Amino acid sequence: MLKIALLSCAHTHAAAYAGILAARGDVDLVVADPDGFGDVPAERVVGSYQEAWDAFDGGPDAVIVTSANADHKELVLEAARRGVAVLCEKPLATTVADAEEMVAACREAGVVLMTAFPVHFSPAVETLRSAVRDGALGEIVGLTGTNNGKLPEGRDWFTDVSLSGGGCLVDHTVHVAQILDAAFGEPTDVRAVANRILSASRAGEGAETGGFVTLTYPSGVIATIDCSWSMPDDGPTWGGLTLQALGTGGQLTVDAFADHVGGPGQWLPYGADLDALLLEAFLDAVRTGRTQEPSGEAGLRTVRIVAAAQRSVATGEAVALADV
Repeated sequence: MLKIALLSCAHTHAAAYAGILAARGDVDLVVADPDGFGDVPAERVVGSYQEAWDAFDGGPDAVIVTSANADHKELVLEAARRGVAVLCEKPLATTVADAEEMVAACREAGVVLMTAFPVHFSPAVETLRSAVRDGALGEIVGLTGTNNGKLPEGRDWFTDVSLSGGGCLVDHTVHVAQILDAAFGEPTDVRAVANRILSASRAGEGAETGGFVTLTYPSGVIATIDCSWSMPDDGPTWGGLTLQALGTGGQLTVDAFADHVGGPGQWLPYGADLDALLLEAFLDAVRTGRTQEPSGEAGLRTVRIVAAAQRSVATGEAVALADV
């Protein structure tokens, strides 16, 4: 039995992770809910992080950090200090400096650090990685990505810049950026634009609700990411993630959440459970002591892209990733 502590119920993924882990026969789970959300069901829910750390004889084997973004650093550093493996929600941190410190601490402590990018495990995304790796699409000449959604509800911290680090640029750039990172490596520079045209009355001060990020790679290939919270409130689904790769030998389109039946207020998925695949990879990493992708380093690289995008929005200029 692996002893797992889920630290915080702030993130909307916490309930799904808790449900999957509770259903497994090889996990002993405790959930910390220090903010009193009260909507993540589990047999053992405690009211503080300290109670979660103390819930097991000898401490937990691993923790899953699902707090507000600004609280990731403190929890990950504590796990490293205790020698405990970590799966941390995305984005890994709200600043590059914090992400670097977290990665370094876990590396020095010799503990697993993974970043929670479930879409990495999508069969469609693996098909894209394989096609790029094998040259099946020829020379890639352009990439168009979208990760749109509704403005988050029920968790106001998502649009509180002090807790989230920003708006949709922070929330929805990193998933597509990680897919691109795994297939193409790091871009050379980043350009971005953002606005508050959509749902501004419900977004926290300074949190952008619309954004568009352009990445340029060493080969000259350009990738774009529409990261806007642009789904209408009465839209049939929460949003989605797509990525189209155009090559000299063909094109391939990823639609990571196509396998569902949806309607107003309904989302009935089928096919691969990406959250379950992420957790399976993490638990395997805990048992073997070998970090799997998406690693903390992958999370750090996507934080750099977000930081570059934010700087580009502020300056109106392209930002070299090496300068972030």
